[in-house]
Amino acid sequence: MQTSSISYKRHRFPPSIIAHAVWLYVRFNLSLREVEAVLLERGIDVSYETVRRWTTKFEPQIAKNLRHCQRLPGDICHLDEVMVKISGNTFWLWLAVDQHGVVLDEILQSRRNKRAAKRLLRKLLKRAVSVPKRIITDKLRSYSAAKRELEPGLEHWSHKGLNNRAENSHLPFRKRERMMQDYRSPRGLQLFLSIHSATRNCFSVPAHRRAALTIRYHRLEALRAWIAAASIA
Repeated sequence: MQTSSISYKRHRFPPSIIAHAVWLYVRFNLSLREVEAVLLERGIDVSYETVRRWTTKFEPQIAKNLRHCQRLPGDICHLDEVMVKISGNTFWLWLAVDQHGVVLDEILQSRRNKRAAKRLLRKLLKRAVSVPKRIITDKLRSYSAAKRELEPGLEHWSHKGLNNRAENSHLPFRKRERMMQDYRSPRGLQLFLSIHSATRNCFSVPAHRRAALTIRYHRLEALRAWIAAASIA
């Protein structure tokens, strides 16, 4: 699928430096000030506020381009939810991943009920090329109720021990959460999640590519995909 080009006109720094700064921030658990320090060590004097503006402006389109190049998802979906605190208020992050750990969708919602589960499942089925062979969840009954209304014939396994794939997928988010300390708004977090998951899907190593040489090749492929998505090729 063809990706949209990105214009870096009227910016003092070259596109390669802008894209590299954005990549450092979204790829690794670095704060804006840490990205500023890394760039300064490499002879690039730029403030953390400039890095923040670059990320806000360019990363949504880069993430969109990365999603266009994403490989087809697997046919088994793992669904899970985790609690998030935003300015003292409780929200629930609903997550869907395939059997390879690829993030299919992330939705931040204020409730943990059937309606919220239906929203996640409906969005997942809408985006899927075909109906998944199976969904795997924990024992939350909202999943069963939502599945009965939307896709009664879909195979559903409900067992906490089978859903480690989804639960492990929360770990990168939790690491980032500790570094960022707090989120300002649900909308800002939802935007960041879409960006973070697209980058993570690009650079995460599939289970069948665990040999050292194949991991190195995968990382090179991911870097080439990033360069193309950032329109700096």
